[in-house]
Amino acid sequence: MEENKAVIGALLFILMVVGANFVMYGIARGAANSRQKGFWETIGKSLNASTKKNDDMDELHKKMEELKKKE
Repeated sequence: MEENKAVIGALLFILMVVGANFVMYGIARGAANSRQKGFWETIGKSLNASTKKNDDMDELHKKMEELKKKE
C-alpha cells in the first residue's frame, strides 16, 4: 500500500515538473515571437531599455544641479 502511494507521489511530482517546463517554454516562445521580431532583437531591446533609463536619470541629475546653481 505504501509503495503505491510512493509511486503515485513520484508520478505526480514528475508530471508537475514536466507541466511547469511546458508552461515556461510557452512563455519564452511567446516572448521571443512577439510582434514578429527575432529572439536576439527582443533580447537586445530589453537590455537597451535599462541604459535609456540611466540616460534619463543622468539628465535629471544635470537639471537638478543647474537648479541648485541658480539659487
